[in-house]
Amino acid sequence: MPMYQPSGRRREADSELGLGGGGQVLDVETAVKDGILGGGGGGGFICEGGITEKLDLKEIVEELENIEVPSVFICPISLEPMRDPVTLCTGQTYERSNILKWFSLGHITCPTTMQELWDDSITPNNTLHQLIYSWFSQKYLAMKKRSEDVQGRALELLDTLKKVKGQARVRALKDLRQVVGSNSAKNTVEDNGGVALISSLLGPFTSHAVGSEAIGILVNLDLDAESRRNLVQPAKISLMVDMLNEGSPETKINCTRLIETLLDGDDCGADTVSSFSLVVGLLRLIKEKKHPNGVLAGLRLLKALCSQEPVRNSVVSIGAIPQLIEILPNFDPECLELALHVLDSLSSLSEGRVALKDCPNTIPNLVKLLMRVSESCTQLALSILWAVCKLAPEECASQAVEAGLAAKLLLVIQSGCNPVLKQRSAELLKLCSLNYTATLFISKCKLTRTIQ
Repeated sequence: MPMYQPSGRRREADSELGLGGGGQVLDVETAVKDGILGGGGGGGFICEGGITEKLDLKEIVEELENIEVPSVFICPISLEPMRDPVTLCTGQTYERSNILKWFSLGHITCPTTMQELWDDSITPNNTLHQLIYSWFSQKYLAMKKRSEDVQGRALELLDTLKKVKGQARVRALKDLRQVVGSNSAKNTVEDNGGVALISSLLGPFTSHAVGSEAIGILVNLDLDAESRRNLVQPAKISLMVDMLNEGSPETKINCTRLIETLLDGDDCGADTVSSFSLVVGLLRLIKEKKHPNGVLAGLRLLKALCSQEPVRNSVVSIGAIPQLIEILPNFDPECLELALHVLDSLSSLSEGRVALKDCPNTIPNLVKLLMRVSESCTQLALSILWAVCKLAPEECASQAVEAGLAAKLLLVIQSGCNPVLKQRSAELLKLCSLNYTATLFISKCKLTRTIQ
């Protein structure tokens, strides 16, 4: 529903109607004369193409969601636009259903002024109703016209793309990409074969200029099963991977998002699109601090790719683990959880556990994350630490204790975390303690004060 707006923005909308401070109509006759009320006789009927149409105010208000609404149209009770305004003896106006509900609760006062009512009758405010209806109708028709204009432009550009090549094709794609930002244009493109047409432009001989614009459009469209099958052809995936490695930051992000979308389909597995070049491109994107949206998109796709063991082997073999471990402290919570999911998947491989153990910052960085971000991150970090410490207990347990792991594990055990997490913490604490005498373990962990 359209929301009641702050006073600064409200004045701008009020000025369209000649409304002053306090939300009162200053000059209704002028409003009628200027055509705001439909000009003498229009009465809320819209004539278009010789057809007279009576628009439903409820549907109009719902469709014009989030539009700035003049304060005089807002019911003081619900803070939503009125459809059936009525006025009390105090001069205050409310939505009929809202004020009747107020009365049904036993109130005999005006909700705004809290004056006791000397007359409980309500009077329909026909002038305000007409003003509301006309204002919303004009906004609705303007929106509808813009939508129709955008749809026509989308069809025109689709027709142009069938005929042009070279720079003319790039220009047409650029224009279509801008138009597709509108939902009506998006539906028009999808309903008129636009997805298949744009997909057909991608191939082994497609220039990056055409490819980046085409992918920028496709990533914003809904792809059906046939479109997904068409786009996972090796030549098209190869083009996306090339642009992921060599394109602009925006192009890299769009390629990443499109490949992730293709992985969501039933006809495409991670092994279908994965390659060394793809993983290398994703790691570069993830390490690029200037583009946080690229970091998130890259980690989302990398997590999806790591769902299959052959891909996980490739990710480990190109040295992804030490790179991810080094940048863990720089991630925001959402990216951090994705990165930990990736590392947890890689720790299921023997090669992955060895790579994690050999990275000097694995244990310190993971210990710092325990009980600092979320329960999910704590659980993932513990899972990785368990895999590493179990691989080489004497070496890793000692390093973990020095990093403060034991104190963190006791904190987890004493917290309100789930029982599985507490059990894993107890097991890891026991594993660490096996390499020390009780006194030395307590000293190393700095637990004397906690125990006392």
